[in-house]
Amino acid sequence: MTSSTISNPSHLEPSQLGTKEYWDNLYTTEMANHAQDPSDEGTVWFDDSGAEAKMLSFLRRKVVKEKLLLGEEVTESNCSFLDLGTGNGHLLFALRGDGVGDSDGDGGSIDSEGESEPERSGGGGRELEGGGDGEGEALEGWGGRMLGVDYSARSVEFAKRIARDKGYGEGSEPRKEVEFLKWDIMSEDPSPGVLSGEQARGWDVVLDKGTFDAISLSEGRDECGRRVCEGYCGRVVPLIREGGVLLVTSCNWTEEELERWFVGPGAGGGGGGGQLEVLDRIEYRSFSFGGKKGQTISSVCFRKRGRL
Repeated sequence: MTSSTISNPSHLEPSQLGTKEYWDNLYTTEMANHAQDPSDEGTVWFDDSGAEAKMLSFLRRKVVKEKLLLGEEVTESNCSFLDLGTGNGHLLFALRGDGVGDSDGDGGSIDSEGESEPERSGGGGRELEGGGDGEGEALEGWGGRMLGVDYSARSVEFAKRIARDKGYGEGSEPRKEVEFLKWDIMSEDPSPGVLSGEQARGWDVVLDKGTFDAISLSEGRDECGRRVCEGYCGRVVPLIREGGVLLVTSCNWTEEELERWFVGPGAGGGGGGGQLEVLDRIEYRSFSFGGKKGQTISSVCFRKRGRL
C-alpha cells in the first residue's frame, strides 16, 4: 500500500471511556482507595498482556543496547519522556525503576479470544522474571526528564500524590523527579507547559498507552465535523523532536490500523501526515480463532522524520 492510497480506518462506536466524566470518576474512586490502602495505586491498563514491561524492554533494547531509535547521543541517563494520558503515572514510575523489570515475558500463542480486567498496581520493585535482556538482574531507572499529562485533574492529583509517596515528587533530585501537568492535548496549546526548557523543540520519546484508544471512543467532533480522533496525530507530531519517536500501544486498533492512523497523507487530518514513519513493533502473545491469527494488543513505534 503506497502513502497516496492510505486512508483512515473506520471509526469505533463512542462509549463512556471516551468521556472526561468517566476518567474523573475513576480517579476519584482510585484516590479514595489509595487513601484507605496506600499500596493500592490504581489500575495498570493492559497489564494482563504485559504491555508495560514489554514497552520498557523494547525501549531499553532499542535505545540503550542497540542505539537504533535515537542515536548515540541519547542515553539512559538523558533520554526525555512525555507520557500522554498518564493516568496514575505508573508507566513513568516504572521507567524510573519502580516495580517493572526489563522482561519481554511470554511471546507464544494461545487459542482464546478474551482479555481479563486490568490489574491493580501495588508499590515496591521487583527483579526480572526471565525472558528479558538481563535475566535475573535488577535494573536502574532512566534518568532524563519525565512529564505525564492528562486532561483529568483528578488523574494528575492522584499521580502527584503517588509520586510524593515514592520520592519522585516536586523538589526531589532531578534524576528522580517525575512531573505531572493537567493538559488537554486536543484543545490546549503545548507551550509553555509541555514544550519547555530543553524540550521546547520536542521530546525524545512520546508514549501513548491507551490514550488514542480513549480518544477514538469519544463522540466529540472538531470544527469541521470530524471525529476528534482524526486530528490526534496532528496534535502529537509537534511534541516529538526531529528524529524522536512515538510509541503507541492499543487494544482497539491493529498494527495495520495504527499505521494508517499515524502515517500517510490522511494522518492527523492533514496536520501530521507524512511526518512519521514506521520504525518497529512489539510482539505480543497471539491467539487463533476461526482460522485466523491475531493479538489482543498492538504496539507500534513511529519516528518523526529529521535528524537523529
